[in-house]
Amino acid sequence: MEIIAKPRSGHARSFVKAVSWRVIGTLDTFLWGLFVTGQPLAAGAIAALETFTKVFIFYLHERAWQWVAWDPDGRGRALAKAFTWRFVGSLDTFILSMLITGNAAFAMTIATGEALTKIVLYYAHERIWYRIPWGRKTVDPVPAAVREPAA
Repeated sequence: MEIIAKPRSGHARSFVKAVSWRVIGTLDTFLWGLFVTGQPLAAGAIAALETFTKVFIFYLHERAWQWVAWDPDGRGRALAKAFTWRFVGSLDTFILSMLITGNAAFAMTIATGEALTKIVLYYAHERIWYRIPWGRKTVDPVPAAVREPAA
């Protein structure tokens, strides 16, 4: 039986998750940028720009995952979300780092380094949020046999 997913989180929950993750993510990016470039201003610029781009991108990622019915509270889902987010997030970091430093090696090192640390951090963030009931909807999936036929 095919299952159609229904959103499990409200917009406010998705937004607050995005902001809480961004605080963690920005600190991680700043530290990687500082480690790689040795330049606090460049590291700060990458981290600051990322704050704006990634809150929006994370929100879209979170909303897209609301339509995936697979294991809503499971560890496998959290891990899959960590990897899909990391791909998108690392691409954003690479682009921003390249724009700010003008150095492809720096950009690749920052994006690769933070990809490793942020998968672990994101997984932990997801597991913590699964324990927070605020903003969560209790909507069961609708079996395909019960839904209205397509027109």
